[in-house]
Amino acid sequence: MYTDLTARERSTHPAIPRAGSSGRVLRSFVAILMAGVLLMLAACGGGDTGVAETATPAPARVNGFGTAANHPHSMLALPNKVLLLATHYGLFRSEDNGATWKVTAGGAGQLMDGMMTYSLTNNTLNDQHLYVLTQQVAPTLKGTLGLYTSADQGRTWKLSNASATLGNIFMAAGGNDTADQVYIYLNDLGPLGLKVSMDGGQHFTDTGKLPFSSFTKLLVVPGAPGHLLVGSSDGLARSSDGGQHWEVIKSITGAVLSLTTPGPKGPIYASGDAGIYVSHDGGTTFSPVYTKSSLGEIVVAPSQPQVLYAKTGTAIYRSADGGHTWNTLPRVKGNMYSLAAEPTNPEQVYLSLSYPTEVYRFDQSNQSWTSLTPKP
Repeated sequence: MYTDLTARERSTHPAIPRAGSSGRVLRSFVAILMAGVLLMLAACGGGDTGVAETATPAPARVNGFGTAANHPHSMLALPNKVLLLATHYGLFRSEDNGATWKVTAGGAGQLMDGMMTYSLTNNTLNDQHLYVLTQQVAPTLKGTLGLYTSADQGRTWKLSNASATLGNIFMAAGGNDTADQVYIYLNDLGPLGLKVSMDGGQHFTDTGKLPFSSFTKLLVVPGAPGHLLVGSSDGLARSSDGGQHWEVIKSITGAVLSLTTPGPKGPIYASGDAGIYVSHDGGTTFSPVYTKSSLGEIVVAPSQPQVLYAKTGTAIYRSADGGHTWNTLPRVKGNMYSLAAEPTNPEQVYLSLSYPTEVYRFDQSNQSWTSLTPKP
């Protein structure tokens, strides 16, 4: 699966906010989304303050992901039971559906020590090829900030390109032309900030000017070389030539918060101000499937394209008919952060929580959440 506020509740859908009443809130939210993420990166990032440090007690670990201050930035669910979690303090990997976890980067003495990891992504042609971005956390930087890559599904990592060379990187997305293609967005450059690399991130070239000053989501369409979709607070646009030229999709109005597709030739879903849209022609056209609610993040089950999961600020929802109807899932206590659909089982979805970092898996068969959070 490839991805990428509530208002007064409807009586017919008691847990889902109305699209009309939340549209203005969503638009305001999207307008500050990039600024919020940038502030998050700035706040999460450390930096040398020049003030002498005093000895303070080390915070207690609350679970295997660390202290209560840890929080996730990205989560991937890949085939062969592999889960990856990029957090403020460490990049974690599981190869048994979350039963056990191992820190593969960002830990003491490891590559990316003293850095937070974010924008974790995989190439659409080869899920062994992963990319992740870093920002400073520790007062004293112990390595090089920038874009890192893995050729073995996150077991090991190496630096591809430094932030000092590239600039401030907002996000990364694996490509769809070759297994070594990757896109990045440099937010300081606005509509000229989308860059592409054909050699695993070692060298980047310009793409065309984006139709928006900034964006909320980039979807690299799997199985369709050169086809991209970019969502923003002002709508959705598509490119069929690797971002050299863009066309605004006029059938979607308002903000677009999330984009997801199960894989090559599958439907593409968009979530935004007016509800949920779907495309059955590779993103050329979109039509509404659900307009009663404004939902935030959505993910689709790769093994069953009609099964969708959605997350708002207060609840998780599931649809089994391509987004036409939605059911509320049992509530999870904590700060819900992001979703990832299980690649081979449409009955399951993963949820990460923040402050502290936790991971849960939902199973539709028994309507329950199972904690995958390791012990301290």
